[in-house]
Amino acid sequence: MSETAVGQFSGQYSGQVTEQAAGHIGGLTQDRDALPRAVSRADSAYEAARDLRRQLGDGPFDAVLVFCAPRFERALLAEALAAEFGPVPVFGCTTAGEIGPGGYTTNTLVGVGFPAADFTVVTALIDHVDGFEITDSTAIARDLMDRRDRALAERPVPLASADSFAMLLIDGLSMSEETVVSALHNAMIDVPLFGASAGDDLQFEQTFVLHDGEFHANAAVVALVTTARPFTVFRTQHFVSSDRKMVVTGADPQRRIVNEINAEPAGREYARLVGLDGEPLTPLIFAAHPVVVRVGGQYHVRSIQKVNEDESLTFFCAIDEGIVLTVAEGVDPVANFDGLMESIRDEIGAPDLILGCDCILRRLELEQRSLLDIMSSRLALHRVVGFCAYGEQVNGMHVNQTFTGVAIGRR
Repeated sequence: MSETAVGQFSGQYSGQVTEQAAGHIGGLTQDRDALPRAVSRADSAYEAARDLRRQLGDGPFDAVLVFCAPRFERALLAEALAAEFGPVPVFGCTTAGEIGPGGYTTNTLVGVGFPAADFTVVTALIDHVDGFEITDSTAIARDLMDRRDRALAERPVPLASADSFAMLLIDGLSMSEETVVSALHNAMIDVPLFGASAGDDLQFEQTFVLHDGEFHANAAVVALVTTARPFTVFRTQHFVSSDRKMVVTGADPQRRIVNEINAEPAGREYARLVGLDGEPLTPLIFAAHPVVVRVGGQYHVRSIQKVNEDESLTFFCAIDEGIVLTVAEGVDPVANFDGLMESIRDEIGAPDLILGCDCILRRLELEQRSLLDIMSSRLALHRVVGFCAYGEQVNGMHVNQTFTGVAIGRR
């Protein structure tokens, strides 16, 4: 993503959102047997880490997941978290906004504790993701699964009927998401995978993942989480396909640029298909009229970043020549979210926690449409904790303008 792509769309986005659901956030009281979750607004890295540790409680935890605003000094925050949680592994990433126990928030440190009684968590750092090779995924997946199996065998109390899911956090400016997520998903076979691209509050300068007491750029963290609790990995988008098709006849996938659509200059043909022939193409138009691609019987959003001087289009995902794209039409995002929550309840019951990765474009659209507080209340009601991202992943796909995550049920 780029500042050009969201500058106009963000409108009055100031990074300040009222958290009106779920009571006073700083003094959140954990439900009995609930998965611990917390948010800190403390000014300094050390105060925030200490506050998070206090709110999450004593555990014991098998791992702690954090989502941190870029305002924190990274080295100090990594040091402070390591000091507060000791031998407990802490992993996470920087954000373009956070989702705390009270809904959307910004400039905060959000955390989730995985209690050792219910979870086994193993993680791996993937360095230099811009040079990631597909063959690397096999060794990474095998190492994770071997360490998971050893950890499960060493547990004093076994996890009966346990199953695993994977979470990927990756540098949001690396342009490597497609390769990494596809290869990992294939290597991990039947393990459902979700994740998202780290952010930097729309500065588009550098994003980071946290692993083993240090923040890393040009890197990714993959966590293999095993639990006996019921869970389901999900994704949703508030767009449906229309009957307006386009064929990509010229593209540079590595640069995520489409030069031609239907053998015409891409920007000009896109404008015609969305009924805006001859009008300037703006980020608001791209956000309102993304395109979708059909893969495996499902439609996935492919958002446009900007139109270039030569009338080519830059996307947020790689687009290959020969791909058939369909202009998407939006539906009510709140009703779409409510439908997702209903399907989750039908599958695993009322979730104890939802780890959610929400595209920053969704959050900006909600603000533009004066729906942000409504959705924030919904997120709090359904125990969603997570962050706003520069792209999302689900199983083997890198997508845009999508809400992905895992819903974890009660014991």
